[in-house]
Amino acid sequence: MQRSRNDLWVGLFVLIGLVALLFLALQSANLLSLNFQSTYRVNAQFDNIGGLKPQTAVRSAGVVVGRVESIQFDDKTFQASVVLALQSRYHFPRDSSVKILTSGLLGDQYIGITPGPDDKDLQDGDRITTTQSAVVLEDLIGQLMYSKAAEGNSGAGDKR
Repeated sequence: MQRSRNDLWVGLFVLIGLVALLFLALQSANLLSLNFQSTYRVNAQFDNIGGLKPQTAVRSAGVVVGRVESIQFDDKTFQASVVLALQSRYHFPRDSSVKILTSGLLGDQYIGITPGPDDKDLQDGDRITTTQSAVVLEDLIGQLMYSKAAEGNSGAGDKR
């Protein structure tokens, strides 16, 4: 009887350990966010969201103030429509701007919100009109290569 009781306790601790590892893996991959605070939703339109994903952090001054709730394609404006769930304890002016930023050179993308000077705050369902799309590294490299190729072609024609 003693052995079966020890086996039960060992099995219970192994199960708790596996659940804790699963929780940490989901939390570190940003697939699970346990937030029991109330939120309000605002919408923003972007020309290019790069690698932005749902549940990505929304930050202001480096502090996480919300999460990306959903991303959809708007076939009327041909833009990405991003719904941000901002925590109710943080109030931002209506003329705030958002941009898609990257953590480090090749890090994860997140949304940065910069408050504006307006006296009225954003409300649930409002739209943020001032947005800046993601900087896509491949596009920058392509532009650099194109400009270098153009410089090389114009310099080659000058030699006689």
